[in-house]
Amino acid sequence: MTKRWHLAHGRHLDLGGKAVVMGILNVTPDSFSDGGLFDGPERALAQAARMIAEGAAIVDVGGESTRPGARPVSAEEEQARVLPVIAGLAGTEAIVSVDTFRASTAQLAVEAGAHIVNDVWGLQREPDIARVAADTGAGLVIMHTGRDRRKVPDVIEDQFAFLKKSLEIARAAGIADDHIVLDPGFGFAKETPEENLDLMARFEELHALGFPLMAGTSRKRFIGAVTGREAAGRDVGTAATSVILRLKGAQLFRVHDVAINVDALAVTDAMLARETPTPDRNLP
Repeated sequence: MTKRWHLAHGRHLDLGGKAVVMGILNVTPDSFSDGGLFDGPERALAQAARMIAEGAAIVDVGGESTRPGARPVSAEEEQARVLPVIAGLAGTEAIVSVDTFRASTAQLAVEAGAHIVNDVWGLQREPDIARVAADTGAGLVIMHTGRDRRKVPDVIEDQFAFLKKSLEIARAAGIADDHIVLDPGFGFAKETPEENLDLMARFEELHALGFPLMAGTSRKRFIGAVTGREAAGRDVGTAATSVILRLKGAQLFRVHDVAINVDALAVTDAMLARETPTPDRNLP
């Protein structure tokens, strides 16, 4: 079943029929696998063009590292990093996402041309970001995190507990359901590789929430625990998780290496299109 995801500036994406890839563009000096590679507008825009040419439907621009122990930055520093890049992409056909938890950054980013707000704190760090999304009509990615709180022991029950609270904030702000995508937040205070693998194994249970789902496994530490590879060498492992999660119904995939994931997902979608639907295999 295809669902239309409504975004700012009159744009939309149809989710379900084929996997959608979101390319990660970290304009930071200290992100865990690509810090410093694209931390200037010229290099960032060149990387964005490369990812779009490789098949990314969305470019996700982030100005603050979310790795554990990263140095916090001010709103002003974050905005100085992301806004020139978003403005540079605004005249293209690219769909642009801003990776931020700050309401002020989200507001300025959408004004500069961003279509999506991607909040790794699930509206629970700065709830006013929900108002920004509602007022601007932006698409919204609500991500689960286990940081700075006591988690429920069961990995899926904790997803439901956190994300239902986030959805209450979204609805109270007036955000329509067809503007929302959920992200289970692989690697964000999932304390062990096993916890991430359990989340992947039980991913289909998240469809009970009734929203399109995004998978953000790219180069995460649990892939390194399985493969023995450092962050920059985890793209093949990432593509394997993308295939698994596509088979379990994920619609969007946030990745560093666009080309390898686009190809892996194209093969997966081609196979799914040849399958005979069965009652127990109904992908959203």
